[in-house]
Amino acid sequence: MRTRVKICGITRPEDGLAAARLGADAIGLVFHSPSLRAVSEKQARAICEALPPFVTRVGLFVNAERGKIERILAEVALDLLQFHGDEPAADCEGYGRPWIKALRMAPGLDVIDSARQYRAASGILLDSYQAGQAGGTGTTFDWSRVPAALDTPLILAGGLEPGNVAAAIEQVQPWAVDVSGGVEASKGIKSAARMAAFMHEVNHVEAGRAVD
Repeated sequence: MRTRVKICGITRPEDGLAAARLGADAIGLVFHSPSLRAVSEKQARAICEALPPFVTRVGLFVNAERGKIERILAEVALDLLQFHGDEPAADCEGYGRPWIKALRMAPGLDVIDSARQYRAASGILLDSYQAGQAGGTGTTFDWSRVPAALDTPLILAGGLEPGNVAAAIEQVQPWAVDVSGGVEASKGIKSAARMAAFMHEVNHVEAGRAVD
């Protein structure tokens, strides 16, 4: 199975286009103003318009009001919604888009029990936990905590970068990996070289599987 790649926190059209040309399956747009990677509707629209076909445009929200999400959907051509806060399942539904739910790996979190609360989700994203921070911690978590018996496609996030993504894929075998800070030159500005290195490592794992 090929591991999909989402590059999140895109703030410039040229970065989104570079990610697509390097083979990323999806790009993430952050609509959470406290984040240093947040984008406006105008920025997001320009990024989406620069992308070629078959690249999934993901909008990331953190405890956003329904009116805000609906306004952004009217302005920006998003394909998939990502809920990265404390949203109950009912608050993730009803937008006419598939969605994924992020779970932060707080101590004692029962991933399977939590995932069951989001049965309609297209995927469950597991991210590192840091008190008071919704995401983008730049740190990994203990991958041995990822359950093997998760029914929903798993997206692995949290501190991934070119130096550890191959090991993460080998150990966890997720449906997809999600990277942001690990491929940046500075906050919100992606490095084409680091994105290329990340994609190379993902593809290297896939090539090794094909040989086996």
